[in-house]
Amino acid sequence: MVLTPSTMLPLGTRAPDFSLVEVVSGKQLALADFTKKKVFVVMFLCNHCPYVKHVRDGLTKFARDYERPEVAIIAIGANDAESHPDDAPEKLAEEARANGWKFPYLFDATQEVAKKFTAACTPDFFVFDAFKKLVYRGQFDSSRPGSEVPVTGADLRAAVDAVLAKKPQAAIQRPSLGCNIKWRAGNEPMYFKPKA
Repeated sequence: MVLTPSTMLPLGTRAPDFSLVEVVSGKQLALADFTKKKVFVVMFLCNHCPYVKHVRDGLTKFARDYERPEVAIIAIGANDAESHPDDAPEKLAEEARANGWKFPYLFDATQEVAKKFTAACTPDFFVFDAFKKLVYRGQFDSSRPGSEVPVTGADLRAAVDAVLAKKPQAAIQRPSLGCNIKWRAGNEPMYFKPKA
């Protein structure tokens, strides 16, 4: 495991276009399916990462609390399923069902969508406004495995609440931290520089 922070994509960046298969339903979903939402939350997740496991229950509560017509939440799995079979689409679907996740969980087989988002770790979070401009990227909250800090989702919740209330975002946004995305050999993006 390489402990990796978010790349902190520049604020104001437009949500990258995508078209990916949803692992539970098998339907193809694209950015265009979420154009009428006031808030668009994108989460890069996986099954095996201890940092994702640490916030899993918090993610479930977050998704339930923001199950509203004006909010769209999606998860994307982008890990190499050959080297990490627990992160294959059918396993992601099992995880979604086990946790009662109603939000779409998409699989990025080519890893090109992850690259467009400059996603670097799991979990990694992005919040876009009604114009699909990036207003938040970074951590779920300050809790980490073994930290004894409660998992609340405070940072992500504050970001979503600010968009809904049409208020400014927090001046300081802290990077998420987790396992690096498991890139296929030779497919590592330029922004990903693993530690030796």
